[in-house]
Amino acid sequence: MKSDQKKLLRAQAHALKPVVITGQAGLSEAVLNEINLALEHHELIKVRLNAADREARKEMSDRICTELKAELVQTLGHIAVIYRLNPEKH
Repeated sequence: MKSDQKKLLRAQAHALKPVVITGQAGLSEAVLNEINLALEHHELIKVRLNAADREARKEMSDRICTELKAELVQTLGHIAVIYRLNPEKH
């Protein structure tokens, strides 16, 4: 994804609230399914990653993007902005 596309998506994501929040169990299959459904419906979402350290949050966001074939737009603290184009919407 090009930097100008990411900049536009970051601007669009600014007003969004997290639609999925990871809990104590981390990234369970149920959480991944919820993220997948949210991406299908919204394309651009925020996910709150409740992990103690930065490395654990990075691993979680990488796993989400890899398993769901999505793009990581931005991470800011505990929030990850994730995008996946839904071809049925366009």
